[in-house]
Amino acid sequence: MSATPPFRVGVTIHPQQCSIQELRDAWRRADGLGVDSIWIWDHFFPIYGDPEGNQFECWSLLASAAGDTRAPQIGPMVTCIGYRNPDLLAYMAGTVDQLSGGRLVLGLGAGWFDRDYREFGYEFGEARDRVRALKEALPRIKSRLTKLKPGPAGPLPILIGGDGEKVVLRLVAEHAQMWNGGGPPAEFARRSAILDMWCGRVGRDPKEIERTANMSAASPKLVDEWLKAGLQHFVLRLAYPFDTKALERLIKIRDS
Repeated sequence: MSATPPFRVGVTIHPQQCSIQELRDAWRRADGLGVDSIWIWDHFFPIYGDPEGNQFECWSLLASAAGDTRAPQIGPMVTCIGYRNPDLLAYMAGTVDQLSGGRLVLGLGAGWFDRDYREFGYEFGEARDRVRALKEALPRIKSRLTKLKPGPAGPLPILIGGDGEKVVLRLVAEHAQMWNGGGPPAEFARRSAILDMWCGRVGRDPKEIERTANMSAASPKLVDEWLKAGLQHFVLRLAYPFDTKALERLIKIRDS
């Protein structure tokens, strides 16, 4: 693996079916292993397992993780644009960035989990409606970030998650510094090439956008496949009981 191009390792910690102390122990342990990024998903109810099990709120956890960790980056993977007013979201992000010492990535997505919308009184609508809301929110978020006092402590890059080829990838090209796409590797590579095309159309250098993806495991063979597909930042899913063996193996590959 010594000839493998360098890559980064992150972890998305699932804040469900566990206690708050177990969550804090998990991100502290991941931080101690030397991850490049720590992420929390943004949902109001468990995605799997007991539908009435424990679930903790994303941005409250990020504020705590900001003080508990030293990983280069922390952020939501990803925050749903329909759950909060865009200007408020920018305000929250600026504060968490200050708490973290400038390490926050503002991960954004159009949203998909209908129970979150339904039980909290948001309009779910069609996928195109949620993507349109993301498109309309991005300029508002960027504008509000420039007006905050004191404002973000660091660069506060934007990550956009999603694979929509006509709108979402164009939004990535226009607004984001990171993209989180889906697999398998061949499909990821195809969409990454479409993102490059959109970058050309809007006048962006594709190299300005870091390519990330979420996965459950990554063997040396799979790492090679993903690297050939253009992946730069591997983000492992970490579910309760937060066994870090797969994460430790991936970090070892990164560092070999």
